[in-house]
Amino acid sequence: MRMGRLGTFLSSDRARTWRRRLTRLAETGTAGYPEPVRRRLRIMNVAAYLIAGLTLVYTVGQVLDFETWKPVIIINLVLITVTLAVPFLHRFHELAGALSVAFAEGIGLFVLTYLLGRESGLHMQYFAAIGGYFVILGLARLKLIIALITGSFVLHILAWALFTQERAPLTVQPYELDQLYITAVVSIFLVVSVVVYYAFRLAEVAQEETDRLLHNILPTPIVERLRRAPGTIIADEFADASVLFADLKGFVTLAKRLGPARTVELLNVLVSAFDDLAEEWRVEKIKTIGDAYMVAAGVPEATADHAERMAGMALAMLGALERVSRQQKVELSLRIGIASGPVLAGVIGAKRLTYDVWGDTVNLASRLEGQSAPNRILVSRRTKASLEHRFMLERCGPLELKGFGQEEAWYLVDALRERTPTEPPAEVSKARA
Repeated sequence: MRMGRLGTFLSSDRARTWRRRLTRLAETGTAGYPEPVRRRLRIMNVAAYLIAGLTLVYTVGQVLDFETWKPVIIINLVLITVTLAVPFLHRFHELAGALSVAFAEGIGLFVLTYLLGRESGLHMQYFAAIGGYFVILGLARLKLIIALITGSFVLHILAWALFTQERAPLTVQPYELDQLYITAVVSIFLVVSVVVYYAFRLAEVAQEETDRLLHNILPTPIVERLRRAPGTIIADEFADASVLFADLKGFVTLAKRLGPARTVELLNVLVSAFDDLAEEWRVEKIKTIGDAYMVAAGVPEATADHAERMAGMALAMLGALERVSRQQKVELSLRIGIASGPVLAGVIGAKRLTYDVWGDTVNLASRLEGQSAPNRILVSRRTKASLEHRFMLERCGPLELKGFGQEEAWYLVDALRERTPTEPPAEVSKARA
């Protein structure tokens, strides 16, 4: 019952509102820094807020006996002020807040242990800094981290060795020392747990964003192969696949008339529509070059119905083009060429990875697109053989194609039966459901 109520609350609008507020609070002062630095500064902010909050709680309890705890209260108020100033110190340097807290807490804990003695356990809080230095400063500053950890270790040992209970300037009751010890332990566990959790959570979110970006660049099976064997050469040969080239007719003239902003907007709308269709028909978008759009079916995983998928995709593209043309109030026409046959496919590049396909089939699809009529789909002989039982085709006749000589070609007109031209294959519909 309680878990159900908790789950309901966490998914409620109120919980989402609080998460947004806490996120904005954690991001205070981090604007303008690169994303990796911003993540570390957000962790620093969360740690600072937590330290300030815990210190304030302890200080409120000590105010009841102000005369006894006066020096402790003053030190705690200074520490609270320093930690709450952390988000504002980021504007000076990314290390300003972290180093301010490191020095203030280091000195403050040392003086507090001197005042109350080592049985208070306050010097144990130096251990909380160890993990914090790594997640806040990053491994790139390993020398600084080692120096700070060494300083914390030395202060801890000195406090333990020098500040025996007999030498403590403040005289407090044994039960109060026990409370301080428990407080120190709780602080260590809470600060370390929250900071480490938040650090790992930010790392997971960053990884999810990276994965999402990588999946947008490369096919999912290729991403998985690269994960299993980073740095390996991805090169595959497919005996039978289909390649589609599409190109807007008269686009240069249209772009001059529309201007840069309007042209980019139009292309974005159109390409986004084509991308949705590629996902729907389970074909692989290879690339766009200006107003040219290229997709392949049967790669990076072989499929027997690659030609059918590509035909459905092509017919759906003409439907999408008509819709976008009507919505954008711009007259558009698209030439499409499809060829089927063997292709080579693989990942190229070192800094900007690209999944691409090569071979005569790719060249033939490009040549057919160049010879196609506006708003028509020209297919090769091998593609026609795979489609003729389920699609309506119209003979174009022999074409003289550069690099291929005379090639027979057909226009893809429509689907014959069983599904409409814009309906994806049955297995695609099931997968989406």
